[in-house]
Amino acid sequence: MKKLLKNYISTFDGLSKEVWWLSLITLINRAGTMVIPFLSLYLTEDLGFTLSNVGTIMTAFGLGSVIGSWLGGKLTDKIGYYKIMVFSLFISGFMFIGLQYLKTIYTLSLGIFALMVVADMFRPAMFVALSAYSKPENKTRSVTLIRLAINLGFSAGPAVGGLIIVSLGYGGLFWVDGITCIAATLLLIKVLNPKKTRVQDEIKVDNPYSAYKDKPFIIFLFALFLFGFIFLQYFSTMPLYYRERHLLSELEIGLLLGANGFFIFLLEMPLIKYLENTRFAKTSLILFGAFLTAISFLILNFSNWSGILIFAMFLMTLGEMIAFPFANAFALQQAKKGNQGEYMALYSIAFSFAHIFGHKSGMELVEGVGYDNTWYIMTVLGGLCMLLLYILNQFIKRKKLVR
Repeated sequence: MKKLLKNYISTFDGLSKEVWWLSLITLINRAGTMVIPFLSLYLTEDLGFTLSNVGTIMTAFGLGSVIGSWLGGKLTDKIGYYKIMVFSLFISGFMFIGLQYLKTIYTLSLGIFALMVVADMFRPAMFVALSAYSKPENKTRSVTLIRLAINLGFSAGPAVGGLIIVSLGYGGLFWVDGITCIAATLLLIKVLNPKKTRVQDEIKVDNPYSAYKDKPFIIFLFALFLFGFIFLQYFSTMPLYYRERHLLSELEIGLLLGANGFFIFLLEMPLIKYLENTRFAKTSLILFGAFLTAISFLILNFSNWSGILIFAMFLMTLGEMIAFPFANAFALQQAKKGNQGEYMALYSIAFSFAHIFGHKSGMELVEGVGYDNTWYIMTVLGGLCMLLLYILNQFIKRKKLVR
């Protein structure tokens, strides 16, 4: 056991102090994201909206995310990642608190749109900061550490969120999310002042290559969109499935969603360190992650036993653990050719588009064709994602862009 613990700790060797601080800031911020997985339940059960209404509001969520990511990338290239991260975290904290006071479909749609514009300016700025503070050889593991922080917070968040709903109602979730954003801002200002911290990989490109002309990157973005589309069902339509088909309580749903973060906390860093030392290309590993995620939907139709939910969650989590770190690393690698903010903005936007279409489409599919057929459709979309990644892999091999 002692040797196992020592080997686990050794997977973190070589990461910079700044990356650790950035991870802690992310952990504090994400500990309050318990609002997000319960948003569909809040809108349907507390406010009485239809599934179609929920889909509309979640579309506003995605549109705000797209504009915020694009704006964050542009401003990061112009004024730097630090100012954008501070602004985004601090202002979004107050906006999260205010969101609970919006009760109509129009005010909620507008409020969530504005919130996501501000909140998602943080994402491209954070990726550029992560790249700057990481040595080139440590970037995949640095990304993994950030994801570890996100999922450690997300592991506790839904479980605690279920308890807060039972005792204080949904309003308490908005307060917690807002306060943690503000707390994360204060820590960021204290420990990551760019004048006092050490940049380890400052990349300056004299003649930057446009991300919009990078064909492998564009193929990758379409694949990422499809992966995000199916992945996000676990945080919009899936909680409703747990409630309606398997009659789980909010606390049980929170614990099941929290298991996702717990699995990642235990397994992701050792898994990524192992996979980094294999001969597999990043794109091949992303493809395998997409396969596991697609299968996690398919098996839900094989049994009515509630235990299948845990197995499906584990498969999805394993797919996520493999796909996302190597997708991040691939994007950062491609970004070395141009303006990093532009590349990482497009990377974030691909996932934001998944928010726009994924939540609304998922809700409409469930309402129109039922849960079983929806899971079959998600499996097919996962197959299309895998096909694009295979094409990307072959394109890269032919062009010899990546070893």
